[in-house]
Amino acid sequence: MHDELIRLLLAVLDLGGTFVFAISGAVVAVRKRLDIFGVMVLAFAAGNAGGITRDLLIGVAPPAAIASWTYVGVSVLAGFIVFFWDPIVTRLNHPVQWFDAIGLAFFAVAGTEKALVHGLNPLMAALLGMLTGIGGGMLRDVLVGEIPVVLRADLYALAALAGAAVVVGAHLLGISPVAGTVVGGLACFALRYGAIRHGWHLPTAPADDARRGTRGR
Repeated sequence: MHDELIRLLLAVLDLGGTFVFAISGAVVAVRKRLDIFGVMVLAFAAGNAGGITRDLLIGVAPPAAIASWTYVGVSVLAGFIVFFWDPIVTRLNHPVQWFDAIGLAFFAVAGTEKALVHGLNPLMAALLGMLTGIGGGMLRDVLVGEIPVVLRADLYALAALAGAAVVVGAHLLGISPVAGTVVGGLACFALRYGAIRHGWHLPTAPADDARRGTRGR
């Protein structure tokens, strides 16, 4: 019963993360004026890159995203929704960022939980959860020629790592995986919410003028 619950939990988190990340990829594709094929490619890439990377690193072959048509179907569905009903999606403020934040939360906790199930030590499981969360967004941004959001100043990878750490903590304390993933996902989303709405960010490198001024003193 416990194993079935874990499998169901991972499936729900994986497919949920795939769907919302695929929407973020499709929104970017529509904004870049790509054709319908390009929209579908970017939706699939954004929705599945993190999960494929995770599965390859923990030795799951073939990765779930290409072993089952469900992931492709979910990605294509998200792409069609955005392509044909783009005004409804883009009516939101910063739609890419919000869908990205939800997908990040889903994948960060799903990646961590799956890594723990496959016997990785807690530290590596948390790092793999973070990588799962940021993978789709990184590939999406690279494919359209933008600097990946994870390399910018706002909280992104740190939010994923915080959510992953909560899942690991729950595992070490013997707390239910469902509770751990829910709290971890909320923690990840809360940090991204703060970054998007309130401008929370990590320190950035000083501008050239500031560096020259410091050296001149």
